[in-house]
Amino acid sequence: MSVENLTSEKLAILGGPKANELESEEIFRWPITTAEDEQAVLEVIRAGSMSAWDISRKFEEEWGEYLGRKFNLSYCNGTMALMTAMFAVGVGRGDEVIVPSITYWASGLQTHLLGATPVFADIDPVTLCIDPRDIERRITPRTRAIVAVHYCGHPAEMDAILEIARKHKLKVIEDCSHAHGGLYKGEMIGTLGDVAGFSMMASKSFAIGEAGMLSTNSREIYERAIAFSHYERTKTDLTLPDLKRVVAADGFVTGLPLGAVKGRINQTCSAMGRVQLKYYPQRMQEIQKAMNRFWDLLEGVPGLRAHRPQRYSGSTMGGWYNPIGHYVAAELGGLPVRKFIDAVQAEGGHCGRGGSFPLHLHPVLNEADIFHDGKPTRIAFTDRDVRQKPGSLPVSEHLAESVLGMPWFKHDWPEEIERYAAAYRKVANSFEQLL
Repeated sequence: MSVENLTSEKLAILGGPKANELESEEIFRWPITTAEDEQAVLEVIRAGSMSAWDISRKFEEEWGEYLGRKFNLSYCNGTMALMTAMFAVGVGRGDEVIVPSITYWASGLQTHLLGATPVFADIDPVTLCIDPRDIERRITPRTRAIVAVHYCGHPAEMDAILEIARKHKLKVIEDCSHAHGGLYKGEMIGTLGDVAGFSMMASKSFAIGEAGMLSTNSREIYERAIAFSHYERTKTDLTLPDLKRVVAADGFVTGLPLGAVKGRINQTCSAMGRVQLKYYPQRMQEIQKAMNRFWDLLEGVPGLRAHRPQRYSGSTMGGWYNPIGHYVAAELGGLPVRKFIDAVQAEGGHCGRGGSFPLHLHPVLNEADIFHDGKPTRIAFTDRDVRQKPGSLPVSEHLAESVLGMPWFKHDWPEEIERYAAAYRKVANSFEQLL
């Protein structure tokens, strides 16, 4: 059926024929695993070395070669990697960390465990990453670091963020959990800030089970990270002669984790990670071709805008984790995004709600007294009320009305991708039926 016929047909949600009658599961299946992954994991299980770190060291070395970072430390998950990164750059009691309000909670909630507090900044309406224009006015003498989240794979504006950080002598933590292998102006995401944290859990674009990675070029940050949560490696990996400038505990590191937590990765994940890393660049390129093909097919369709960097900018979306698109209701007669999503779903378009809940409005960040301080934990360690009220971060608060979740293709199969794109075109070009 031609595109012209599709757009003149009654919408499927109103009883018409579906634009995509042949929905695929295989084009979305992830991660791609083979007998090589299975064998690597089985070898760890049979050796009973799940809690050792010989394979994890090899994985760290290979990840460092891929990323271009000298020091890499594997973790049980990305949350632990990011909390350790905060400690490693010096975040402690009474400090503030600037974080985008639109992100997964693990980009900032761990500050509470360090006696610090997150201060949320708004997001850029195009990139959906932290808006550099909103960062500087939130800096105080208590500010210690900025967390730059590459949200849904889109690179944050690192040039501007780094300039602000240098001006105010702040550390920059990159949260790369959505952006494995992505580029910012030709440079690998995760190599621009002082330290980077990656989640590698089962749904990420680099997926190896439940795991994380910390990457840095700073030996001091690396050794502080080891001291915080990798107690079993302190004797072999800490090399600075004067530990007093590494840890804030009178220089004593005796095999106990300073953070009182264990960050070690399970070596079944490390083993799978080594195999996945061998094939990830090729598989990532396939995803990029497929997703760019999909958005090229939607170029000029009313109500829809791609969430991706400009062409020829040197920036890419990496594995394009959790793809979303911009929704412009004004071009579709004010049609609410929810109705558009429901109609595309009915056409077989694999569409859903997009965007995260604004963290600055969450009760845990405003009301919860987690540690029995007699006041909300968010303000328990600071001398001012950092809580932010509705209306304070307008772009973040209205994001759910202006984005939608898009299909995440793992294979560049033109005919199948065209069918999914047809579902979006049909609804966008026939939106009057829904008004």
